Amino acid sequence: MLKIPVYNQDGKAVGEENLDPRIFGLKPNTELIHQVVVSLSANQRHPFAYTKKRGDVRGGGRKPWRQKGTGRARAGSSRSPLWRGGGIVFGPEKERNYHKKINKKIRIQAFYMCLSDKVNDKKLFVLDNLDLKEAKTKIFFHILTKLLPNWEKEKKAKILLSLSEKDFNIIRSARNIRNLRTMPVTELNVLDCLKSNYLITTVKGLKTIQKHFKD
Repeated sequence: MLKIPVYNQDGKAVGEENLDPRIFGLKPNTELIHQVVVSLSANQRHPFAYTKKRGDVRGGGRKPWRQKGTGRARAGSSRSPLWRGGGIVFGPEKERNYHKKINKKIRIQAFYMCLSDKVNDKKLFVLDNLDLKEAKTKIFFHILTKLLPNWEKEKKAKILLSLSEKDFNIIRSARNIRNLRTMPVTELNVLDCLKSNYLITTVKGLKTIQKHFKD
């Protein structure tokens, strides 16, 4: 049975918690994880870039000159793609869809592998409880330095704090700390796990992970 140490807010180990090996004991499959990362990244894209076709460009309703007798090429509109200020022929469109479908089982399996990797690298930290009586960044930063004494030396190390319930004192205390994000446990995904170097949760959050994603 997999076990992970449980820490208090002073950074001292106060016990152990059992982990489900079907979630936290898997070997990573890089190809499967890559598929999920590509899918999630594509689904977050928005078609911001677009160009106007000749029907969208303002003006050009009148024929620039008569059809015959001028010696110039025929032209029906000054907003032709051949003209400066005209429409674009094959430019990006607003309606472009970047969505990539991926099976739910594959997505969850890749997420399990990312969690297993965090456990193997000892970068998943579980607190017995996280309770702040007031929203003070200094207090929360003190808890982090006790739990991760070498974190300050790792300048670009990112922390993801995931809780089972919203606690506004914790959210307000954490938002001023650089390279630290907070999010609900039920919204965790592969991208969030890969982008963070450390994942911190509570015993309650750990049980929520094992119950929510297992179902």
